[in-house]
Amino acid sequence: MNLTSTRDKTQSVTLSYALLNPSANFGGLFVPKNFPKFDNEFFKKAVHLNYKELALEIINSFNFDIDEEIFKLALSSYDKFDDKNIPLKIEKISENLYINELYHGPTRAFKDMALQPFGIIIDELAKKDDKNYLIICATSGDTGPATLKAFENSKNVKVVCLYPYEGTSEVQRLQMVTSNDRNLKVIGIKGNFDDAQKALKTLLGDDDFKNTLKKENLFLSAANSVNFGRILFQIIYHFYAYVNFLKNGILKGDETFDIIVPSGNFGNALGAYYAKKMGAKIDIIKIASNQNNVLTNLFNDGIYDIKNKSLIKTISPAMDILVSSNVERLLFDKFGDIKTKKLMQNLRDNKNYKIPKIKGFEAKFCTDEECINFIKEISKKGKLIDPHTATCFKFTPVKKPTVITSTAHWVKFTPSIIRAIKNGEVKNEKNDMLNLAKEFNDKVPNEILSLFSNEEKHKTIVEKEEIKNTIIEWIKK
Repeated sequence: MNLTSTRDKTQSVTLSYALLNPSANFGGLFVPKNFPKFDNEFFKKAVHLNYKELALEIINSFNFDIDEEIFKLALSSYDKFDDKNIPLKIEKISENLYINELYHGPTRAFKDMALQPFGIIIDELAKKDDKNYLIICATSGDTGPATLKAFENSKNVKVVCLYPYEGTSEVQRLQMVTSNDRNLKVIGIKGNFDDAQKALKTLLGDDDFKNTLKKENLFLSAANSVNFGRILFQIIYHFYAYVNFLKNGILKGDETFDIIVPSGNFGNALGAYYAKKMGAKIDIIKIASNQNNVLTNLFNDGIYDIKNKSLIKTISPAMDILVSSNVERLLFDKFGDIKTKKLMQNLRDNKNYKIPKIKGFEAKFCTDEECINFIKEISKKGKLIDPHTATCFKFTPVKKPTVITSTAHWVKFTPSIIRAIKNGEVKNEKNDMLNLAKEFNDKVPNEILSLFSNEEKHKTIVEKEEIKNTIIEWIKK
């Protein structure tokens, strides 16, 4: 199966092309031309599959151009997670409410679920083509560490990570700036995530930049969810949640469940939408936002408007986003390429657009104070959650089986946990997280503890306008 552009359905490319060249015609995003459908007979068999087997069944159903052996190798990256047999953990937290913990990988965020296998595929394709690639990622906190980890020690891939200086948690920052491999470069920018993402998209379409890279024997790609390779692996864990419910008798036959997703750039929620489209019995996809509530307005009122909005820094920084890229893929699925192209032009030129209300979604947003209160309330059940996961509790209580997509380990946001539970401030982040872990019979992962003694290798902080030249200087060294 080939992929097409959200802004030009006449374009047709293979998955391997789309992974290595993620910018589609007219600045669009790549999406599959069709989606396979799974029926009840498939799901009866799926309950007997482990996670990697289910993933391979789903991927193979697309009939992409990449060899199955490469996908198998990619999925073997899950062997490095806490449990090599299953990279996630689904836990019941209250009546009808379950948490899908997606943070049991090396950087303790859900981005590992996609970026660990994605990194192997890109590496294998680069080796196969005998080419070297520069992968750029823009991060609001979790994509950066996960991308750097996915490509550490790669001989065919260099990585540049753009993060908003003073716009991530301290642990997220340390995960990036202590990266030690020569093929990795971390750049703090004086701006926010939207600035970083805009710079990424600009560079992907910059012929002068790409020609400069070619002179250094480098080709350009991206690790953000503009790259469909990321979305492909995000579909799978929503499928697995459904299969898990069937296996454990929580759902039977055609019974449905809801999913609550903390969302900024909409990639995670899009994965749920595609899983539903492909046959998982998902009823409502509930979008939880922080005070940067553009998605709340879109799904409640059909209006996407950032004209008079300024980014608000919150305690859930990975969702501090106003330009939510993956919404474009949903628009294409609902309205087609011509209308999507017009809507995106409106957003670029007028900073807004209006659409009919899209069914199957609900949306709410959560203030920092509400978020703190949810962390405190859940801690009384003996469980610690991060601020992004906490936004999902705005939708509680629930009346039917519901899965909260939990996106990060609480240790990455210790100051917010201390504020919620102790009504105080962090004095020593490492000691405070160790004390919290002891109190709640939890464990601080060694990868996080070691950050506090690792040397900070990356100290580059630049203005937005200096990003391109800074990258060029680095690759020429």
